[in-house]
Amino acid sequence: MTLAALPAVLLGAGTAAAAEPAPTPAPTVTGPVAGGTPAEFMFSTSFDLAQVGYRESEFFLSGTASGYTSATPLTSDGKWAVTPNGTAPYTTRAVVRRPVDPKKFNGTVIVEWLNVSGGADAGPDWTLTHNELVREGFAWVGVSAQWTGVQTAKGNNPGTLPGNPVRYAPLSHPGDSYSYDIYSQAGQALRGNSAQLLGGLKPRKLIAAGESQSAARLVTYIDGVHPLARVYDGFLVHSRAASGAALSQVAPPALTPVVPSPSPVLIRDDLNVPVFVFQTETDVVFSNLTARQPDTGRFRAWEVAGTAHFDDYGLQIGPTDTGDGQGAIASLAAMQNPPTVTSAGTCTLPVNTGGAHWVLDAAVYWLNQWVVNRVNPPRGQLLQTTSASPVVFAKDANGNTLGGVRSPQVDAPIAALGGVGNTPVLCGLFGTTVPFSADKLAGLYKNHGQFVAQWSRSVADGVIHGFLRPADAAELENAAIRSQIGK
Repeated sequence: MTLAALPAVLLGAGTAAAAEPAPTPAPTVTGPVAGGTPAEFMFSTSFDLAQVGYRESEFFLSGTASGYTSATPLTSDGKWAVTPNGTAPYTTRAVVRRPVDPKKFNGTVIVEWLNVSGGADAGPDWTLTHNELVREGFAWVGVSAQWTGVQTAKGNNPGTLPGNPVRYAPLSHPGDSYSYDIYSQAGQALRGNSAQLLGGLKPRKLIAAGESQSAARLVTYIDGVHPLARVYDGFLVHSRAASGAALSQVAPPALTPVVPSPSPVLIRDDLNVPVFVFQTETDVVFSNLTARQPDTGRFRAWEVAGTAHFDDYGLQIGPTDTGDGQGAIASLAAMQNPPTVTSAGTCTLPVNTGGAHWVLDAAVYWLNQWVVNRVNPPRGQLLQTTSASPVVFAKDANGNTLGGVRSPQVDAPIAALGGVGNTPVLCGLFGTTVPFSADKLAGLYKNHGQFVAQWSRSVADGVIHGFLRPADAAELENAAIRSQIGK
């Protein structure tokens, strides 16, 4: 399911009081499963994690999960009162990536709700932010919370991946209506059984993360399930649409009654933990501005100029980026010669080559500071629009969107970067890049030094305002210096 296909049913208004929290049960943990995790069953980074001082292992989690229902229609303010509705047994998997040296662990575990929009589990937030996670010493856990990921791993989804029916024979998923409690129980396992899951590392904080379809499920989790479970200390909601996911649904395996999410739906404003929403241009368009809500002491949203729901870095560069600076060099080169052929198929137009990866690194840093040290992240501007329905962005003279969180890719531009307008359907999530002609570049930058100076000023502004990490700034500056732009 793509972002554009997420539920969009508006179901009235009202406010419901949150139910009293109940203890989340901890599942039984089995593993580590011999032989590590087959890369073909999770789209993610593909290099040996030992190169960056990390270790990967896989575990099976088994327990009994609850579904949820609501006595009244879910409301757009997100203040839902949901209750358990039936139980079912499950066995799913969790992939763990952690520092080999325990002294490098910073105490925070990022727990990513693995994305299944491509028909198999994927870890887009690990792919996009692993350099920051490794630098700062996070542990990361990817959870197969949904039915599709388990079925594909078992080889039960013809036409996607062959699966491994022997390795994953123990896995069993009762359906996505139970995914929310499965995700809660995965977090509870990390708290109660860190000796096994994390090799003895003791987590102090758990941050939930999810992108696209997984972001929609996190919206529903935050509004309905978190007040009951209270397992996670913060949330990264990356690329959400206007609605959440259904609380309970017809398929896979049904749980009745069906409880859809309203559209739009906001993040509830009475939370006890921070929520950071990261939106690209694509997401702002798909949500029709209706998911916007003001920053508070527990809510922050960044809308990032020149970005797409997923982009060339996530598709092609990030999977092999070991953090040695070559990723920035490759990305700047791709902006001058952007691809139409991607790992997810061939697009009509060249895909987005913007700066989402680097700004997302900063979002992860600030969310952790918020959770651990109660330091609020910087506030970002909204992207500027000239029309709300349909959403049309205000553009500068170079064709880049005004407002929003800025990056050197849009403030020292060598291309016009957008989040919408590509085809076919899946490529509509990958945005566009229109490289500037040689004449236009010559009009912007008299020589290489002038380009580097403008790029470096933008990089410095990003660091000063908190939208770029210093290590990322260094590799971005190096990429500009080594480029041929303006020569």
